[in-house]
Amino acid sequence: MVKIIADSTCDLSKELIEQYDIDLIPLYIHLGEEEYQDGVNVTPEDIYQWSEENKSTPKTAASSIEDVINVLNPYVEAGQEVVFFTISSEMSTEYNVVNMAIDELECEDLVTVIDSRNLSTGIGLLVLEAAEMAQQGKTAKEIESVMEALKPYVRSSFVVDTLKYLHRGGRCSATSALVGGIFKVKPKIVVKDGKMDAGKKYRGSLEHVLSEYTKEMEKQLLSARDNHVFITHSGCDESIVSEIKGYLEGLSRFKQIHVTRAGGVISSHCGPGTLGVLFIEKEKQYGPYDSKFDKNRNGIMEAEEKAAENSYIQRLAEIDKGPDDYDEEDDSGEDF
Repeated sequence: MVKIIADSTCDLSKELIEQYDIDLIPLYIHLGEEEYQDGVNVTPEDIYQWSEENKSTPKTAASSIEDVINVLNPYVEAGQEVVFFTISSEMSTEYNVVNMAIDELECEDLVTVIDSRNLSTGIGLLVLEAAEMAQQGKTAKEIESVMEALKPYVRSSFVVDTLKYLHRGGRCSATSALVGGIFKVKPKIVVKDGKMDAGKKYRGSLEHVLSEYTKEMEKQLLSARDNHVFITHSGCDESIVSEIKGYLEGLSRFKQIHVTRAGGVISSHCGPGTLGVLFIEKEKQYGPYDSKFDKNRNGIMEAEEKAAENSYIQRLAEIDKGPDDYDEEDDSGEDF
């Protein structure tokens, strides 16, 4: 059976990790001079405390090549296929590190790396889909093909309670943070083209804002794939999380509604009180385009022809995704 591995930014719960037999590799979090591993020896609460005491945002870093080699080696030695998910390559060097480790081990034929183009449980949604396919006996190539097709349909967004952490991390100006605090502005952060972008700005109490944010997505939620939806938060009141979960249950759409805590890497950048509802929209049918992409007219879709078709379909999906009231771009270039 194909082994599924993901980095710690996928924010899956311990229960889901055990249920689907997923291996995790942690990223690093630096609190001053001290180095910790995400989800291993540091908690979001530790991070918040350090950040408040030091008026600073922790630094985060990708896994080391040695870390990745140690995780992969047992499966490579056993000749077992692996599908490895990473946080978006636009946000971190993790994807490059994994590929360098694969080069060191010379195991390109066994290990398939998927750049999720996402973060948090936006990755987690793909990981669960892949794990279910692995349990069904699918090959790594079959899993990769489906994941590449699903990636444009993953909807990842969060509402941030405080701009303080984004400001400290260089992701918004001091003026924006000050104005946001005075007027209780809570921005929606959306993953678009593998990067974090600013979306709609809400005003009011966190409870009111999160309710409005979720209900605005009702049309998309009702047309989503029905197997999984995530409520992922970085430390919201239980009553608020319960209200959001109750709303999703009332849609009678999803077979499984997962509530997870954001890990240390995500929490370092967004701060406490952040919450997102993440799901995969159903794919629209754009094809088939076989005849159009069958360049040599032999009736067989060669690998390069199929790749061109998949690329075209993904571009159509991105166009269909449309804008989401983006009015600020995060161009800080800071990696997770």
